[in-house]
Amino acid sequence: MNRNLLEVKKVNAGYGFLQILRDVSFNVLEGEFVALLGPNGSGKTTTLRTITGLIRPTGGTINFEGQSIGGCKTNEITRRGISFISEDSNLFLAMSVHENLLLGAHSTGTKSQVAGWLESVFDLFPGLRDRRTQLAGTLSGGQRKMLGIGRGLMSKPRLLLVDEPSLGLAPNLIPQVFAALRSLNQSGLAILLVEQNVKTTLQIAKRGYVLEQGYIALQGASTDLLETAYVQKSYLGK
Repeated sequence: MNRNLLEVKKVNAGYGFLQILRDVSFNVLEGEFVALLGPNGSGKTTTLRTITGLIRPTGGTINFEGQSIGGCKTNEITRRGISFISEDSNLFLAMSVHENLLLGAHSTGTKSQVAGWLESVFDLFPGLRDRRTQLAGTLSGGQRKMLGIGRGLMSKPRLLLVDEPSLGLAPNLIPQVFAALRSLNQSGLAILLVEQNVKTTLQIAKRGYVLEQGYIALQGASTDLLETAYVQKSYLGK
């Protein structure tokens, strides 16, 4: 049986005096694909930012591989094995695809290991191989998403946090991004995905949590959530 990889327990967090998360609790098992769903402003991105140390929790605990990371600095959390792909990917637009990928591995791996990881990224996203010398700022929206995911993989994470990967993409590119995430999960990488595309997300995730107004309002197996009247009415328009 897979062990807990990430455990978030009764976490409170926000921005200054504005509290966003209220006693949020959930977990991700080793190798599991978990979805975090909810309307805009419900606290999904705040949750990811709190896990990765960009926001300091004001209450509760966050454990990764059995050790507390609540309040740790972001670079330390990355070294422990968590990679965060934000919705804008945080790319260095004036640097090449190759340089952006190398920055993802700046604190890990030997030269030969990094070369191997680069090949793995190019195998996952062949279009990036052909553009390795191209500036990130000249890439299309879909290519930037792929580069952002690729750079996140260069730190060899145990857990990948992905925020709104389909946001701003042309509809024909969205299946490619989801296929890449599915492939990564099938290779053993645990993924926590925040996404507005509820139906597609629940079709590839094993479990899901619905966050509303800073609370976990609903949770369960993805197949069960898809069948609930609440999800069908609120998110699928049925």
